[in-house]
Amino acid sequence: MKKQQIENLLTPTFPKKHVAALIGHFAKMVEEFQEREWENAIAKSGKFIEAVLKALFVGAGQALPGGRAFKADTFINGLGQLPATVHDSIRLTIPRAARFVYDVASNRGGRHDPDEIDPNEMDATSSVMTCSWILAEMVRVAQKGVVNLDEAKTLVDSLVEKKYPLVEEVEGRMYFHLKDKTAPDVALMALARRYPTRMTRPDLVETVKRNGFSLNNARVAVTRISNMVDDDGDGNLRLLATGLKRAEELMKQSPD
Repeated sequence: MKKQQIENLLTPTFPKKHVAALIGHFAKMVEEFQEREWENAIAKSGKFIEAVLKALFVGAGQALPGGRAFKADTFINGLGQLPATVHDSIRLTIPRAARFVYDVASNRGGRHDPDEIDPNEMDATSSVMTCSWILAEMVRVAQKGVVNLDEAKTLVDSLVEKKYPLVEEVEGRMYFHLKDKTAPDVALMALARRYPTRMTRPDLVETVKRNGFSLNNARVAVTRISNMVDDDGDGNLRLLATGLKRAEELMKQSPD
């Protein structure tokens, strides 16, 4: 995501302070989602909504309500009472979408009963897509009347594309969806995914092989990352701090 490009398109229609905050929360939300950290993604979606509502409120010429506690209803109701001269998306449409996301983040989050289907992945998916729409709509509103809309349209199209996790597990088998991934990359990410639990060398080789590499390439890859791995002497491997850092950098890439 091109943070600076989005910021340039949203300001000065919306205040830079709150635009910077919402872009930061959005980027972190997508990152957590792609790493399958559902609860963290949901929490970040709530922070994103708080920044969005403040940006809409101040952008519409309103003073922020007093008090340190954030109350979504105060902002949503206040926006709904603005005169019809204010864009409908700012008064009504975006706040309605924001209420849905904020309700999910505030009232469900990571909580669920043990006898029901875990809603976290479902909630995270719907929240991320709704937040993507909100950000795209804000860009659309901010760029209304601009002569050259090509840049804004391209950005909006990219924002509303469906987001996918970078990691997929099927009955314990790991798949990594990254651009230009290498065999050592897969080995590092697999160990990071299992950290601090160890993986046997054969299991790691098989994981790399399953992600589109030959058996020989997989074996070579596991050997190549040996300087970032602790071996307990029996072929059970665990990442060192250097390996965790590299795996984290890889996971910030965009999916295919």
